[in-house]
Amino acid sequence: MELWALLVSSFLAATVLPLASELPLAVVVRRHGDLLLPVAVATLGNFAGACTTYALARAAAAKLAPPSAAAPRALMVFGRYGAPSLVLSWVPIFGDAIVALAGVSRVPIVTFSLWTILGKALRYAAVGWVALSV
Repeated sequence: MELWALLVSSFLAATVLPLASELPLAVVVRRHGDLLLPVAVATLGNFAGACTTYALARAAAAKLAPPSAAAPRALMVFGRYGAPSLVLSWVPIFGDAIVALAGVSRVPIVTFSLWTILGKALRYAAVGWVALSV
């Protein structure tokens, strides 16, 4: 049951809702004394939430005119640093924008997935490690 709650909270935390998933992860890690499964569950939920934002942004961009030379500055910044910036997709508010820009920019789903999962897994591993260490 706790793992399902962790999955849901990490999914919702990856949306624009002002929720955090670090505390639920820390609680599950401390209760079970295990790092791998809770980190995997939190990463999966948070990645699924990011995929939702990515898909919505990609679909919205398909309905709009293609980006022009007057594209927003944020899109140009994403274009400069590209997919590796998705490692920061876990950062509150800023991460949501990066994920949406990846969708608008039509970053291939495999590339999106690799960078996004890497960033989210590293963040959750660090949170879980601290929870076990305290």
